[in-house]
Amino acid sequence: MPHAFEAGCGCCVPRPGLSRRQFLCTTAAAVAAPAIAVSVVGATPAEAAPRAAAAGRPILLKGGCVLSLDGAVGDFELADVLIEGSKISAVRPNISAANAQVIDASKCIVMPGFVDTHRHMWQGFLRNVLPDGSLQDYVQLVQRKFGANFTPDDNYAANLLSGLGCIEAGVTTVLDWSHIHNSPEHSDASIKGLRDSGVRAAFAYGTPQTASGRWQEAPRHKYPDDIARLRKQYFNSDDQLLTLFLASPGGAPDQVMPIWKAARDVGARITIHVGVGEFGRNAFLEKMHAIEPLKSETTYIHCCTLNDTEWKLIKDSGGTVSIAGYVETLMGHGNPPTQKAIDTGIRPSLSVDVETSVPNDFFTQMRTVFSLQKNEVWARRLSGEKDAGKFLTAREVLEFATVEGARANGLERKVGTLTPGKEADVLLLRTDRLNVMPMNNAVGAVVTSMGPQNVDTVLIAGKVRKRNGQLVGVDMARIGRLGREAQERAYKAAGVPNKRI
Repeated sequence: MPHAFEAGCGCCVPRPGLSRRQFLCTTAAAVAAPAIAVSVVGATPAEAAPRAAAAGRPILLKGGCVLSLDGAVGDFELADVLIEGSKISAVRPNISAANAQVIDASKCIVMPGFVDTHRHMWQGFLRNVLPDGSLQDYVQLVQRKFGANFTPDDNYAANLLSGLGCIEAGVTTVLDWSHIHNSPEHSDASIKGLRDSGVRAAFAYGTPQTASGRWQEAPRHKYPDDIARLRKQYFNSDDQLLTLFLASPGGAPDQVMPIWKAARDVGARITIHVGVGEFGRNAFLEKMHAIEPLKSETTYIHCCTLNDTEWKLIKDSGGTVSIAGYVETLMGHGNPPTQKAIDTGIRPSLSVDVETSVPNDFFTQMRTVFSLQKNEVWARRLSGEKDAGKFLTAREVLEFATVEGARANGLERKVGTLTPGKEADVLLLRTDRLNVMPMNNAVGAVVTSMGPQNVDTVLIAGKVRKRNGQLVGVDMARIGRLGREAQERAYKAAGVPNKRI
């Protein structure tokens, strides 16, 4: 097999004693068995061509450094990815596919799209409005002033902007933790914004916003009962980009449990913030479990101040965890519990949370949890602890951002790895940029050095959504106008001066 350097992907010469494949892909475990060098499902690409013709022209990503993140498929210093219709049909070197549209990946890392498990996308046009604020500042300004006065048009513009921002930065799947449902029309507009953006999204239907902070006082809300209508109207098929969750409020367990029942009645997974600051020390999960055992359908967000019993309940129930390390340290939620999750036997997912205060890209999220976890282990060692824990590896963090995100969003059978038969949610990350060239280690480059500027190409369900660094088919003038109009409405309705400096 020719070296990737000879093919022009910008890789450099490996150290003595390491194969180039081990050198670039970092973990021998991911590439150990020669038997995984070729992986196809069913027929060969040539045999499958007649079937693919009906679904459209195949796409062949040619000659990239491939990180499949699937141990049964492996990683490749130099390989191809064949996409037929919405799905990946093969990952291996030297694929030939008649009539395929060929995308040159020779100067790229090819990997699964990032998966965000918690983002309040209704704040899409409020980006950077609160760069210095605490959690309480956020509640007072963003939720009680802006959110309480949002119109359905604001919901639409925000979700469209945020969804496109995901794609721009390489996040192909996102859970929209949507607690802005002041009326059913707000719900419809939010879903339309997600759909029009083209992002794959888990829509988590949540409470309204009010000036008092008591969501029950919203005059036209239908939460949580309207989830039955939403299921029937928008989520009646599993073969679509949008899936349904319920975003649960906290509160008294006997009041929260009927809300969870509304989700379970329509087969929706549940996502909830827990363990946030001092309020998160109220043993909420113990109380919920006493009413009805916790189930694997639930994702627990932040978890910074949970007690040991609550962590064990999450682990034993099969629940999933979402860590938003940047915002947790910024706003006072508590120490991001990456190490606690690992100590408990849980592999967490990652999330952005609020674009009002946090960058929208996953490179930032990966580096945040990576550095903070290492610092925690170092601190334990410096304090003399004998069993201080193990350092995370860059590969584990990359899996948190993809594999574990897909699991938490209930989509592990569809996305999260480059596996034949899964949906083709794929990134091409450029290795010929000055922040990574010449590339020495593919996983290390993604986790420690790259940024949104390296996101060259994005495919979602086999459709090219970004190419050559530009969003495809997006009228940026219209998007900008929608954002500015919503911004003006929201500031006026909230009574907040619209000052940019």
